[in-house]
Amino acid sequence: MKTSEASILIVPGFMNSGPDHWQSRWQAKLSSASRVWEPILSDARQPDWVEALKKAVERAERPVVLVAHSLGVITVAHAGQALAGKVRGAFLVAPSNVERENLTAGIDPAFAPVPRDPLPFPSILVGSQSDPFCSFDKAGEFANAWGSALVDAGEAGHINVDSGHGPWPEGLMRFAGFLQKL
Repeated sequence: MKTSEASILIVPGFMNSGPDHWQSRWQAKLSSASRVWEPILSDARQPDWVEALKKAVERAERPVVLVAHSLGVITVAHAGQALAGKVRGAFLVAPSNVERENLTAGIDPAFAPVPRDPLPFPSILVGSQSDPFCSFDKAGEFANAWGSALVDAGEAGHINVDSGHGPWPEGLMRFAGFLQKL
């Protein structure tokens, strides 16, 4: 699949992805990409985020490919079954483990437990060995449950601007390879 044949929906994490974040850079480069609007980004309520994602998928005029980061990944897991048919694939990066004890203030505890149902579309989950919000073992547990191919990004932190991943060309190459298989 080519990017021009898909509606690429960027699903950011908590507090959105700033202008230097790889998601924002990809959105600017890919003409068929748009961002899923998340209601009140500083107060992440699980039902609002899931509903926003479902509506964005419903509005898409082409087959959808999701590009999710952090809490956006967990949102995809919650909405997954409702997205069957229209979503062709999901590129999932650095999931947030919302089942951890020290959950970030402003994130709705209703995001936990994380659904363990297989996703009804192909997916790749990119995890980091040094992510402060989700251990690589937990990311592997999610990937296994969802039927996602697990990619080890190494010591990459949360794969965001703070961990040095602004443009993230390695991720874009991996995403391009994923698209070719859809």
